[in-house]
Amino acid sequence: MTAPLTRGAEEELLHWLALRLTPGLGPRKATALIDRYGTPMAVLRAPASELESFGLPGSVARSLASGCSFEEAVEQHEKVKRMGVRIIAWTDPAYPAGLREIYDAPPVLFTLGRIELLDTVMVALVGSRRASAYGKAASERLAAELAAAGVTVVSGMARGIDTAAHAGALSAGGATAAVFGCGLDIIYPAENRNLAERLAREGLLLSEFPMGTPAHPQNFPIRNRIISGLSAGVVVVEGVQYSGSLITARLALDQNKEVFAVPGNITSPLSFGPNLLLKQGAQLVQAASDILDGLGWDSRSRLSRQQELPLSPGEGETPPAMAAIAKNVLSFLSVDTPMQLDALLGHLTDCSSSEVIAALFELELQGRIRQLPGRSYVKVWYERPGGD
Repeated sequence: MTAPLTRGAEEELLHWLALRLTPGLGPRKATALIDRYGTPMAVLRAPASELESFGLPGSVARSLASGCSFEEAVEQHEKVKRMGVRIIAWTDPAYPAGLREIYDAPPVLFTLGRIELLDTVMVALVGSRRASAYGKAASERLAAELAAAGVTVVSGMARGIDTAAHAGALSAGGATAAVFGCGLDIIYPAENRNLAERLAREGLLLSEFPMGTPAHPQNFPIRNRIISGLSAGVVVVEGVQYSGSLITARLALDQNKEVFAVPGNITSPLSFGPNLLLKQGAQLVQAASDILDGLGWDSRSRLSRQQELPLSPGEGETPPAMAAIAKNVLSFLSVDTPMQLDALLGHLTDCSSSEVIAALFELELQGRIRQLPGRSYVKVWYERPGGD
């Protein structure tokens, strides 16, 4: 449950809701008005003529000036309080920085669950609702490995790839966030109700749509920009020629995010999307390590801080369990002979692949190992014989 609001905070929240609920006012104009006036209260108190001079249509300007959305805002506020939903406004410090930078960022987010996940490194896994067994297995495995490495897995709660991604992250005891294309009080698809309830406890649900908004088909392409905007990278697992996952990938490119694709069978229509992206220069994914390596140093260093891992030898302390796995990993690596990941996993039969990948990631961040092409690893030069 969210903490009770002060009277001033509650009044401010009502003004944010009234702004969001004004007919005809899109997210880009709403945030532009906030940039100009400073607060939604100041926007809603501005004369219609002044708002029209700012470039708003007359009907929208008059709606803002008349405050006609306040009655609906009060109803929304009651629904929000009953569900324990927290509204994060554009000016709230909790508003995700990456999302704020996109072209048409939503002025408010409706959130339920662990809002601290908005300040973590996120990676989106998206794909077809009619996913194949291969696609679901790949999505679940990648999500589990990413979650084990400290990444928050983002998807859209749809059938198929999305559901597998959320389930995979949860199975690894990791974090995952679902972006709805409807109000948070409407579970779509209905069979994901149990999954949504678990995410509300262990992960995060969020939406830009007010409570009670139905799952209209046109809402899902709109919400895709939030999935990509939250994420450091977008991974497309499966998707047909004109799929929502390709829309998300294009949005990610427009937002200067990394785009990854899982290759698929060339005879399957579901492989068209990811294979096309690979032809166009997307990064090929065979394991979560390919995604982690492709995120760039900024996201990788943030991951190390999230996990409280040292960036170089001697800085901080590594959790004991991870330290033991890392020591085993180092015992099989040498300075001059690369070892492929599959061979390393064959030696470390007491560890899961997720644990080994997380240990490799930590050691690489520490500068103690280096990855070579072909998913091979070597120790770096300063690792002397007898070192650990």
